[in-house]
Amino acid sequence: MRNYKHKVFETSEFLKKHIKTPLLTGLITGTGLGESSKFLDISASFEYEDIPHFPTSTVESHYGRLLFGEIRDKPIMAMQGRFHLYEGYSPLEVTFPIRVMQALGVKTLILSNAAGGLNPEFNAGDIMIIRDHINLTGSNPLIGPNEAHWGSRFPDMSAAYDTGLMDLAEKAGKDEGICLQKGVFVGLKGPSLETPAEVRFLRSIGADAVAFSIIQEVIAAIHAGIKVLGLSTITNVHDPDRPVPATVEEIIAVAQQAAPKLEAIIKHVIENN
Repeated sequence: MRNYKHKVFETSEFLKKHIKTPLLTGLITGTGLGESSKFLDISASFEYEDIPHFPTSTVESHYGRLLFGEIRDKPIMAMQGRFHLYEGYSPLEVTFPIRVMQALGVKTLILSNAAGGLNPEFNAGDIMIIRDHINLTGSNPLIGPNEAHWGSRFPDMSAAYDTGLMDLAEKAGKDEGICLQKGVFVGLKGPSLETPAEVRFLRSIGADAVAFSIIQEVIAAIHAGIKVLGLSTITNVHDPDRPVPATVEEIIAVAQQAAPKLEAIIKHVIENN
């Protein structure tokens, strides 16, 4: 942990040189939105590989770029692409950017991802506000010694997703004419997609959408005292009785088509938070 703390310190000190004003909001984007930065007035850009100790993204559509900029004078740190357990990264590596954000003073974190729909009332292209999650990854970034100045040994997760941010997202949907869903997200380790039997099981435990990201980052953010908003783009809807194979290309295409709606929601939340 001492070496990990030192890496977080070195990375944050490297990045501080390029920050004009104190950061308030962090943004981590995944499939679909990861390639877009039109909504951000960029002041500095870094490839992950050029940042000390930063992991690198290996997943298609995850660009591996860190941006600093503003939205309506609100300073933003935006990650174009994230890290996943299935890439072989440990929970601490997956959540390394969260600790860097914490060191840089981030108070609000907005996460987006592409997810498979489990709720039969959802449609491909929907945006779902995550109101709660189920961690079935078998991992947790807080396992091991607790760093007391980072957060409590046993952080409360009864309201992991901030209700005020959810309200802002819902208002954004109404203002922009975007129909938003709201539901429970379940996180798996991946990378293999779900079997029909697994889909039935996940539905039975109350999950509305499923993917391989966000969970580790949310846990670390809550531990760090950072407010969280989670947004999932529903790229396909599982029907266990009539399963249809899902391809990465199709998933990316749907996420890209939905990206303008997601951008509008994120921009509205940041401007009004």
